[in-house]
Amino acid sequence: MSKQIKELEDISSQVRRDIVRMVHKVQSGHPGGSLGCTDFLVTLFFNVMKRKKSFKMNGKEEDLFFLSNGHISPVFYSVLSRAGYFDKKELKTFRELNSRLQGHPATHEGLPGIRVASGSLGQGLSVAIGAAQAKKLNNDDNIIYVLLGDGEMQEGQIWEALMYAAHNKLDNIIATIDYNGQQIDGKVDEVNSLTNIKNKLESFGWKVFESDGHDYSNILKTLENSKKSLKKGSPVINIMKTIMGKGVDFMENSHKWHGIPPNDEQLKIALNQNKETLGDY
Repeated sequence: MSKQIKELEDISSQVRRDIVRMVHKVQSGHPGGSLGCTDFLVTLFFNVMKRKKSFKMNGKEEDLFFLSNGHISPVFYSVLSRAGYFDKKELKTFRELNSRLQGHPATHEGLPGIRVASGSLGQGLSVAIGAAQAKKLNNDDNIIYVLLGDGEMQEGQIWEALMYAAHNKLDNIIATIDYNGQQIDGKVDEVNSLTNIKNKLESFGWKVFESDGHDYSNILKTLENSKKSLKKGSPVINIMKTIMGKGVDFMENSHKWHGIPPNDEQLKIALNQNKETLGDY
């Protein structure tokens, strides 16, 4: 286990370097949430998901992932490239004109790993639930994973989707909420509090887990327990506590870094706090 976690730590360190370099280069993008979700997405793609080597949009006979909070595209692109979906050199084109790596993931450009355009908050869970239902209809036993933001939980469509999944017993989906307590306008509790989110989710018929999004052992254990809870009549959701800007000390726990790129000096500091482990792009 220690070797396994060390490998995940090394990949995460490199992904964090990718994130800050990408948003710095074009002085645009969302570093805060990307840094906070790094450990989870690295664990999911490099240890947990059953993926095929070649990308096919139909996703038959493999686990699928959907990013609902699409503004954290920097971490998604970095993880996809490091996982072999496309050449890491393409990260240099992030947010440039005619790039496949747009600010929010899109399918028009045909980037491997992207199954749906996302970032219009509130819609991703519905898409993932549709994929889960399709898996059921096709007798495909693989799992659907979806990542949501905590501020995104304020969207009404999320709660319609939660009801639908439980009512239709879609017990082949694992949703995860990135619960960093921050959104673009400030703290979630001050903008529009979710109050006791666990009780709400349980009342909607979902099996609920809670985890530490920066503890690899805990992430792995929670995802394993989540998988064991599938095929029992209820969808599964994980409330994952994270720190916005994790890994870059001056960005941590501040909503101000939701969508602000670092300047030259800040980039140097951020890179020094995350060692190069797999080679920069």
